[in-house]
Amino acid sequence: MTDQAVDTGGVQLSGHAATRGQFLGRTRELKELRADIERTGLDTLTGKKAPRARVLLIAGRPGSGRTALAEELVRQVARRYRDGVLRTRLADPDGTPVPVERAARELLTALDLPTPAGADEDELAATLREALADRRALLLLDDAAGADQVDALLPDTPECLLVAVSAGPLTGIADVRPCTLGGLDTKSALDLLTRYTGSVRITVDPRAAEGLVEICQGQPAALILAGGWLAARPQAAVSDLAKQLHAEGDEGSPLSRVFGLVHAGLSAPVARTLRLLSLAPAGLVDPHTASALAGCSMGAAQTALDDLTALGLLRAVDCPLPQYEVPGALHPLLRAAAEAEERPAELQLARARMFERTVRLLQSCRAVTEPENPQAREKLQGTPRALRFPTREAAAQWLTVRRPALLAAARAAVEDGELDTLARRLMSQLVRAMVAHFGTQEAAPDLYGIHQLVLDVAERRDLPRERAAALLNLADVDARTGRTAEALVRYRTALDAGRAAQDPYATGRAMESVGGAHLELGDYERAADWFGRALAQRLARDERADAARLYGRIATAHTYAGRYGEAQRSWRAAAAGHRKNGDVASYARALSELARVQEYAGRPEESLRTCEEALEWARRAEDTRLQAAVRLRLADTLDHLGDPTAARLHRGEAGRLLEDHDRLEQAPNAYEIRSALAED
Repeated sequence: MTDQAVDTGGVQLSGHAATRGQFLGRTRELKELRADIERTGLDTLTGKKAPRARVLLIAGRPGSGRTALAEELVRQVARRYRDGVLRTRLADPDGTPVPVERAARELLTALDLPTPAGADEDELAATLREALADRRALLLLDDAAGADQVDALLPDTPECLLVAVSAGPLTGIADVRPCTLGGLDTKSALDLLTRYTGSVRITVDPRAAEGLVEICQGQPAALILAGGWLAARPQAAVSDLAKQLHAEGDEGSPLSRVFGLVHAGLSAPVARTLRLLSLAPAGLVDPHTASALAGCSMGAAQTALDDLTALGLLRAVDCPLPQYEVPGALHPLLRAAAEAEERPAELQLARARMFERTVRLLQSCRAVTEPENPQAREKLQGTPRALRFPTREAAAQWLTVRRPALLAAARAAVEDGELDTLARRLMSQLVRAMVAHFGTQEAAPDLYGIHQLVLDVAERRDLPRERAAALLNLADVDARTGRTAEALVRYRTALDAGRAAQDPYATGRAMESVGGAHLELGDYERAADWFGRALAQRLARDERADAARLYGRIATAHTYAGRYGEAQRSWRAAAAGHRKNGDVASYARALSELARVQEYAGRPEESLRTCEEALEWARRAEDTRLQAAVRLRLADTLDHLGDPTAARLHRGEAGRLLEDHDRLEQAPNAYEIRSALAED
């Protein structure tokens, strides 16, 4: 979440000579910031308690050490905040502001609180403030692009502290305590260089070292790159580097001048890899990303990443898998270098390779969850070994670690505009992988955003079929998360798009979903009407299985409305359809539901006979859970008929069936047994 490899005053330095975790300098700034936490604000001069959290601002250009200072401050005072530290970044590596909605989701997730899919910025920000109302927490908002972002996330309690990192002032937020950073003091700057060069080269020529600090204007980012350059050249003197930088002139910032020198000293393949990393989604790189961007082997990509990390050009991310971050201070320099030295067609090809590699990894990630699926196994066998996951757990770990980069890749693919076909494939595979590993409910917030991206592509390219599909998916997520009114609006819009595309599947699906939304909202008459419209389409297309299912949905709407006669007729039609289709289990279920309605209608003897017939068909279907459900229905009916002994027997048998079913579900399946034997 930070750009500390270069944007640092001493924390988490990269490189083999770095001493991690030791902060350099900024003693005065830290003292003032700690004092500002307790200082009386303008709102409290009258003795009233401050209405909102104290805001400390650390302002400075990228590369000034602003993030490192914020992290050191947080480390020193974190123990005062019993509910912990929450972090999020408010700008992407390219400087694009992060929507408040996304930032609020990240903070709520860190609090282990739900983030409803489809909730807007205001709702999520309000949920966050409510969650923090009775907490004492410290918020670190890095790379804030403006005051509006910070204000939306500011807790309404003085018990919390908010530390914001930004390039400039946060005009509009009351009583902000700013700390503006310049360069490091000379001693701290020399200590920083020493971590890379060792002490000898600094002590033998202290004037040259001080001159190098002056050239870098004490900027930590520039000093780290200078230190990395010297560390890679043990025979070079500090004065050699100072002379070369003097020869470059005064044009540009200190960081850009040192970067230019470091970039020029790289081998051609490594320099090209570095430039192409400016295309990495969210600035997060793993060996697959680097390999695809550069069009090189995984081994060559890993070596390049290690070399660039040693030079301070990348930061190794602390996570279970190899992953690196492009420092925010370097991102504009990398992008400018890529645009200057790579042809536009080459950059587009690199993007396409990266997205294609991501699609294949996602396919492999999903396929490993279906070991018994012949098609999935065949697809895995045809996948290069480097793109396979050894286990389902390994795939889930990769998906979790790479989630921010994968979501950023989806956004980048859509924003590109030239790779829409590839973008749709990427988003389709991302949805499938997330559902396979996390489940629809847990992945719903991310799925919502992905479906919205698909909708953006469909509307931009005027693709009504894709637009209908995206709207249906968005509406489904709305419906599953209790936003039924919003779902209904989207289902109707999807119906219009399906009709425009002349897509009978989308049209029928939308009509049925409109009916389902009305059913959820308690408008049973409209629900039955829309289910009837969907049924008419299915019958016209001779889609018998769907028609039988829709008879059941119509029956359900009539049952809820208390129209038991119409409900019985519809369940009989559903049962007849399922029996004609040879769907024994569905036939048994329809009979069981018919028995339920018969009982509601005051016809228990008829309900008993229908239940007994349903039980016989459930046995034929060899569906244990269905048999148990029908027996419980029989027990209820027998109770109403005054036969508690028989009812008790059926309930006992239902319990035994469920126990047997659960025991079988927990036992290893045949494929797992064969796999274990093969491994042994």
